[in-house]
Amino acid sequence: MPASTPLSPRERYQRDLAREDFVHDAAQAAAVDALQRVYESIVGSPPRKRFGFGKPRWTAVPGLYMWGGVGRGKTYLMDAFYEALPAAGKLRTHFHRFMLDVHERRRKYPDERDPLKLVAAEYAADVRVLCFDEFYVSDIADAMILGRLFESLFAAGVTLVATSNIPPDRLYENGLQRANFLPFIDVLKQYVRVLNVDGGTDYRLRALTHAEIYHHPCDAIAENNMARWFSEISPEPGQANEALKIHGREIRSRRMSEGVVWFDFANLCEGPRSAADYIEIARTFHTVLLSRVPQLTPFHEDAARRFINLVDEFYDRGVKLIIAAEVPQEKLYVGEKLRFEFQRTQSRLTEMQSQEFLALPHLA
Repeated sequence: MPASTPLSPRERYQRDLAREDFVHDAAQAAAVDALQRVYESIVGSPPRKRFGFGKPRWTAVPGLYMWGGVGRGKTYLMDAFYEALPAAGKLRTHFHRFMLDVHERRRKYPDERDPLKLVAAEYAADVRVLCFDEFYVSDIADAMILGRLFESLFAAGVTLVATSNIPPDRLYENGLQRANFLPFIDVLKQYVRVLNVDGGTDYRLRALTHAEIYHHPCDAIAENNMARWFSEISPEPGQANEALKIHGREIRSRRMSEGVVWFDFANLCEGPRSAADYIEIARTFHTVLLSRVPQLTPFHEDAARRFINLVDEFYDRGVKLIIAAEVPQEKLYVGEKLRFEFQRTQSRLTEMQSQEFLALPHLA
């Protein structure tokens, strides 16, 4: 039996609108229309039979850069587009994984004057559509080569479709030697349409409004719930026991993936931690799971102070915090020194469980 033809992005969206659990969103519908145009342009212009000598294999098609806060349906949109494309000539990967491969390929050409052009040619030989999940530039080694790399990829007819939490103008914001990175942003905007997909519905975190954001006690049920929420919110399985390095110090996580991290309280709030650590975590992750939170007694005043700082930073940046604690929230702090300060923390923890807070964008 021949395989059925995949649905186009628009056909898939129209089918899904018939589902009771699928919510119409104007921003998402606009993104589907934009993806449909890219899709139609690609399938309507097959690869050239004759190419080379300056003529690329692929006819250039403008791409799309979709940005917006966590849970705005970006993964769904990318799924709809990527799965509609023909099997040949497409590649979907996370940006950081792609750049690791670029650096590896580049090392094959130590004596070449323009190794990035050769790397781009390798990709363009097989890849017409390059899809990035979570486009985010943080490494100076990546930042310094992106302009030349993508000039060559676009010149070879490669189309880029990407998702990100931030607009192109904020990529590598405050990074070292950012002036040398800015030409890449100009190149990017020349070859892709930039579309904000922020809308009224938070698709990934919508389920959290019907869940316990604060679990107690710390039993097997709480552990299973935390593991389940990590799997549902994270875009990938992530790495277990991964160490996060901040300001030269390592913080051991239970599990870490792009945008989502799971810690034990002891690793995050007991020991030499500062507000600067929590600022960096809040910038890097849109969702933090925190397990094994003890009742904070007079013997835990230092840890309680760090927890107050943690909640403040997460609150200010719209980080979603899921907690598994020994006791109910109202009994979390029973110390003396920080009784006044912890009243604000209690208030913020309550607000951070509200639908209004869960709908806020993450401020990276």
